[in-house]
Amino acid sequence: MALDQSFVGRTYPPTEPYEVGREKIREFAEAVGDANPAYTDAEAARELGHPDVIAPPTFVFAITFKAAGQVVADPRLGLDYSRVVHGDQKFAYNRPVRAGDRLTVTSTIETIRTMAGNDILDIRGEVHDQDGEHVVTAWTKLVARAAEEA
Repeated sequence: MALDQSFVGRTYPPTEPYEVGREKIREFAEAVGDANPAYTDAEAARELGHPDVIAPPTFVFAITFKAAGQVVADPRLGLDYSRVVHGDQKFAYNRPVRAGDRLTVTSTIETIRTMAGNDILDIRGEVHDQDGEHVVTAWTKLVARAAEEA
């Protein structure tokens, strides 16, 4: 069953704030194997002009993907999550994510299309800090694979 095209342009409420901690940044940097000292050493980050440690560029994936869950869980959209695979991810930064940021994400459905029986859903996540400053935009592409023929 095709996804409801009337959902294109629909925006979901902002998430609750996510507080970015130094330890989470360090753990993430270690998990992805990035030894950049700006991710673990506040002094090294300050030498680069940052007020505290900064997060690797893909750090926000976890919070933007969780925010996209509002879209995925909307029963009126008609998405069968058991058939979904993550298709693509892009980020456009205004500034790095910093330790101490309290980030919220507002998700909007940008496009819904069907190709070869697969539904493709593009979700834009706008990430703002506690002062309302736009930090980053994340685009998540989800592909709901076509049902297999019996």
